[in-house]
Amino acid sequence: MPLIRFDIIEGRTDAEITALLDAAHRAVLIAFAVPERDRYQIVTEHKPSRVIAQDTGLGIERTRNVVVVSVVSRARSQASKQVFYAELCRELQEACNVEPSDVIVSFTSNSDDDWSFGNGVAQYLTGDL
Repeated sequence: MPLIRFDIIEGRTDAEITALLDAAHRAVLIAFAVPERDRYQIVTEHKPSRVIAQDTGLGIERTRNVVVVSVVSRARSQASKQVFYAELCRELQEACNVEPSDVIVSFTSNSDDDWSFGNGVAQYLTGDL
């Protein structure tokens, strides 16, 4: 945890998607100090006409490399989110040639009783995690 969903425009190779997921996981490790195997990522590819990602009036130019990142997580501090935003952009630019202007991130916070990692058990509540 966190659970991270990536919405991207179709056309990237499997290797490019793997690089994107690996880069994002490195940002998660740095920002949230989670265990290495605490990795839950889902990629959904869309036709170009199915993704509209404008700039909220900020003058940000986007390309077809846009990556919309949705993070579902236990509550995180403002500081750790800021680190995540910066590290994610740095990692994606370095590893995937995705410009920071093409990275959009949104967080949804939930609580311990909202998670089961398998076996019909809420591991945060049972003390397994």
